[in-house]
Amino acid sequence: MKSQVDSNSVFLVSGGAKGITAQCVIELAKEKQCKFILLGRSSPSPEPVWAMGCNDEAVLKKRIMEYLVASGEKPTPVMVQKQYKAIASSREIQATLNAIEQAGSKAEYFSVDVTDTEALQAIADRLTAVTGIIHGAGNLADKRIEKKTSEDFDTVYAAKVTGLANLLRYIPASQLQQLVLFSSVAGFYGNVGQADYAIANEILNKLAHLVKYHHPDCHVVAINWGPWDSGMVSPELKKAFAERNIETIPIQVGAKMLVEELESTHQETQVIVGSPLVFSESFSSQLQTFRIQRHLTVDANPFLQDHVIANRPVLPATCAIAWIANTCEQLYPGYQFSNCRNYKVLKGIIFEPTTPIEYTLELQETNKNNIGVEFDAKIWSKNLEGKTRYHFSTQLTLKRQIPSSPDYASIKLNLDQSYSNQLSFYQDGTASLFHGMSFQGVKQVLNITPEKVTIECLLPSLNEQQQGQFPVQTFNPYIVDVQIHSLWIWSQYFHQQGCLPSAINLYEQFIPVSFDETFYVSCEVKSKTDSAVIAEVITHNSKGKVYSRMTEAKGTLLPTNKNN
Repeated sequence: MKSQVDSNSVFLVSGGAKGITAQCVIELAKEKQCKFILLGRSSPSPEPVWAMGCNDEAVLKKRIMEYLVASGEKPTPVMVQKQYKAIASSREIQATLNAIEQAGSKAEYFSVDVTDTEALQAIADRLTAVTGIIHGAGNLADKRIEKKTSEDFDTVYAAKVTGLANLLRYIPASQLQQLVLFSSVAGFYGNVGQADYAIANEILNKLAHLVKYHHPDCHVVAINWGPWDSGMVSPELKKAFAERNIETIPIQVGAKMLVEELESTHQETQVIVGSPLVFSESFSSQLQTFRIQRHLTVDANPFLQDHVIANRPVLPATCAIAWIANTCEQLYPGYQFSNCRNYKVLKGIIFEPTTPIEYTLELQETNKNNIGVEFDAKIWSKNLEGKTRYHFSTQLTLKRQIPSSPDYASIKLNLDQSYSNQLSFYQDGTASLFHGMSFQGVKQVLNITPEKVTIECLLPSLNEQQQGQFPVQTFNPYIVDVQIHSLWIWSQYFHQQGCLPSAINLYEQFIPVSFDETFYVSCEVKSKTDSAVIAEVITHNSKGKVYSRMTEAKGTLLPTNKNN
């Protein structure tokens, strides 16, 4: 059977205006001068006159600030980043449309979520003569299966499976000449942390066979893509992939392969482009260095709205540990976060309109074997003058087998009526904690003395969107942040000062604490100066089983009026 793609072909493409799918469509447009109807969730808007021709990010953000000020607004990092992201998204969509037109094809874009049946039907009613569908839409919610939520599953499943069902409901397979599904090798081989993604993609694979069975004249193919070399993978991570015999797919090569699949006369309905996503037990003993770069923005991390100090969003110190731990676990599947030593907040990350958005995580392996892997880790960025600023540093250890949890012998859970729990612990005056809903886990103070405070905690679940670029894996930065609130409560009660974490000599995790789970924190104060307090912070259950332990946790004391 020969695929019939020519100038009369009309492709409906989900997720087709940005990213990898867009690159594939552009390549197809070059080879076949046909028409493309692109669907995406972004809503492009006309570019402001003052932004036109400005491609430098820092300069454009400055213009956004000037515009907001001229409009009578008081610019915040969130406002600036949101408008910048909207402009950048609109530009990417327009660039895709322009590239398709320049290739001699036609293109049209509709803003719609393919899981929204009513909105999709309204668009489908306006379409005629669609001859092919390319289904590229998808979502990720990577985390280990024991940490998955029903919301995670729904988010991943809906984009792939519900999205395809909706497309075929309004554009029936009986009228199609081509149906191309962007699946993944995760669906064929499986992959650590992607149980829901694997399920969704394997369903796509089976649906491809089902459609082909009922419509043999339609050219149906589910392409099981491996990881793309899309700029999100650093050279170090590519090297790590290579050690696991996983090759990344160059964008131009992958895009051409899509065209070849549409021109192919073969009958295979499922095609695998990539390597098994498996972890080899025998890894190189050579110590390696990695540099992972990422853009951190307020807009991409909604929880930052709940961690604002002096009107500026500040990255919680625990989120830096999460970034390091998550990255190390991804490099070594089968190993999990055990502890970190000499953790220091050097400069911290405060989000302002002029703050750099590109940050580098530098990892140096110092020891590794089948028992564990140890890393020296630093997070840094460069300021506008090109000077390196170090934000956080630590030595982190992964282990294949986590040590057994010890018992806390000094547990004391009696309720001391001398401490009033009537007022809210959060955002209730200058003496309360500044944290918003994402971090409001302290439920009551059980007892407090000059030597120790014990608190009862429970932190409600945060959805994947709220967690942004810092998803919970083995290490939960939101719950660990709550544990440190014990230092603030103690310093406020006895010294009327706030207390921000600045260093931890040793943090050990034995059992991860889940959202919506009651836990207790016993904070034993070891010493205090005019500027700092040092304590041991033990997190445990009601029977004294230790979940985690901070040794020599240091908090910097600040006057209350500086924390609001």
